[in-house]
Amino acid sequence: MSRPPLSLTARAEALLVRGLIGLLRALPVTTASRLGGAVTRSIGPLLPVTRKVGDANLRLAMPELNAAQRQAILRDVWTNLGQSIAELVRLRAMTRHPQGSTAPGYTLSGWEEHVLPHIVPGKPLLFFTAHIGNWEIMPLIAERSGVEFGFMYRAASNAAVDEILRGLRRDGYRSAVKMFAKGAAGGRAALAHLRQGGALGLLVDQKLDTGLSVPFFGKPAMTMDALASFALKFQCPVIPIHVERQGPARLHVVIEPPLALPESGDRKADLLALTGTMNRIVEGWVRARPGDWLWLHRRWPKGSV
Repeated sequence: MSRPPLSLTARAEALLVRGLIGLLRALPVTTASRLGGAVTRSIGPLLPVTRKVGDANLRLAMPELNAAQRQAILRDVWTNLGQSIAELVRLRAMTRHPQGSTAPGYTLSGWEEHVLPHIVPGKPLLFFTAHIGNWEIMPLIAERSGVEFGFMYRAASNAAVDEILRGLRRDGYRSAVKMFAKGAAGGRAALAHLRQGGALGLLVDQKLDTGLSVPFFGKPAMTMDALASFALKFQCPVIPIHVERQGPARLHVVIEPPLALPESGDRKADLLALTGTMNRIVEGWVRARPGDWLWLHRRWPKGSV
């Protein structure tokens, strides 16, 4: 089925994105990351979403913070977002280094202990993460380790920009990493990928209209149940992974032990239990490094903030 024609605004937005990508590609990865962070740190705090969504979310989730503390966190949020976007453009330059390295790229802890023992041909594997640090690095790590990896993503509203982003990811991963757009078709494709023994990564911290209402920072939040549903269906390992930003183009990736799957025999209760555990883990990451998390999306129902 053919796509509807793009509006003038959508075409202009795509043209701007292509121009920025061309600029960032010409720069060393650290310079690109630093530039991306500086631009968004300058502009982002002035945008309405910072006050209407970001600050409102912080007041709801962490009421102990004062206004100056919230503003500082949101400046860090915008810096991290700009750096992450720039690093996506230069993804192949993000190489692995030993612990303690200050070279551009990433260090990694937990892979050998918590992932390698579970990479078994024909057996599925689940990872979950959040919009924290640079979440785009996870498929790159899996691809470089020879894992048959796929991930679910939310398509950009501008179809031209979405194709640009997909192209950046294809170029960055240089492999058959599979991309499943959120929705019914993407869900079926992700399920088939798991049936074939693939590994699947999910970002689990966005607000949904469906799913399960599970506490997040002590407030009910609609949360995807796909991760728990897949895990219980396949009885496969569920591995938490998150990224801590150390600086421009410098990331530390932390992989934690697989979760214990609930076994009450009551599927609904087990779904709630596993999804609740997932939210508590993500909350712990965010509390530890609030400036690394994307507070700019609506995580709770509108009436809550």
